[in-house]
Amino acid sequence: MSGLLALLDDVAGIAKVAAASVDDVVAAAGKAGAKTAGVIIDDAAVTPKYVQGFAPARELPIIWRIARGSLFNKIVLLLPVALLLANFAPWLITPLLMIGGSYLCFEGAEKIFHVLFPHGSHAIDEDMKVRDPGHLEEQKVKGAIKTDFILSAEIMTIALAAIEAPNLWMQTATLAVVGIGVTVAVYGSVGVIVKMDDVGLFLARNAPTPIGRGLGRGLVRFMPVLMKILSIVGTAAMLWVGGSIIIHGMEELGFGWLGHHIHDWAYAIGHMASEQMVGAVEWIAKATMDGIFGLAWGLVLIPLATKVIGPLLPSAKKTTGGH
Repeated sequence: MSGLLALLDDVAGIAKVAAASVDDVVAAAGKAGAKTAGVIIDDAAVTPKYVQGFAPARELPIIWRIARGSLFNKIVLLLPVALLLANFAPWLITPLLMIGGSYLCFEGAEKIFHVLFPHGSHAIDEDMKVRDPGHLEEQKVKGAIKTDFILSAEIMTIALAAIEAPNLWMQTATLAVVGIGVTVAVYGSVGVIVKMDDVGLFLARNAPTPIGRGLGRGLVRFMPVLMKILSIVGTAAMLWVGGSIIIHGMEELGFGWLGHHIHDWAYAIGHMASEQMVGAVEWIAKATMDGIFGLAWGLVLIPLATKVIGPLLPSAKKTTGGH
């Protein structure tokens, strides 16, 4: 009997350790996931465009296919690479983060440039040529998963840099929780967003009360506004996150003058506010300056990406036989 009690006591001890480990993983995942907020917002803002033009019945299946591809990107492809980097080439993490941050700055600046100087979209022109809805859906899903791969790589790299895990198991578990949690959050919210206008239309036609029908009409009118707000917030978040990544990376590489100046300026601006608002004003000032730097860096990258890197990609494809 004493042996059984001792065994139960050992099992209880193991369970406590396991529970503590789970708590540690969740806490680390929450901290790492918070660092990726800007990329997540942009991901949620960008994804609904992939179901535009399709029948309502196809919207959720398309989102589900993209979500599965996103999980494959994060868990199967990117997580092992992230762990290899963390354990065998940690010096590569900062340069890779800076490359990802530059991509975010470019994307955000390109969106603003397009608003200020409208120009035709090659992707839209290509879509107009496709007559088969099934083929168009395949193209859209593949394109969305490719775009997701870049955003997922940035999310996993940012999360990896934020993790302070004591061992490989904790790193793996934390990255897996971040990857799954982000995917569920992004594509779950996207699913709700793209179906809200259908819910509004249903209520406007079928609700038994005037209040219900009015709510439905309000939803239908509000969804385009929400999409515009998401697009603006996503663009601002990209520039903020991208700019802060580049500035922090410069500090890590020994070029900290810009980061120090921004910190000092934000501190000075914050302490102009009332005592209760110092922290918030300082954070807003720093985020704004990071975003302005991100926009400036993105505008510099636009001609480089469109005039140099873009034309090189088709040449590289031809050289490798299209693979």
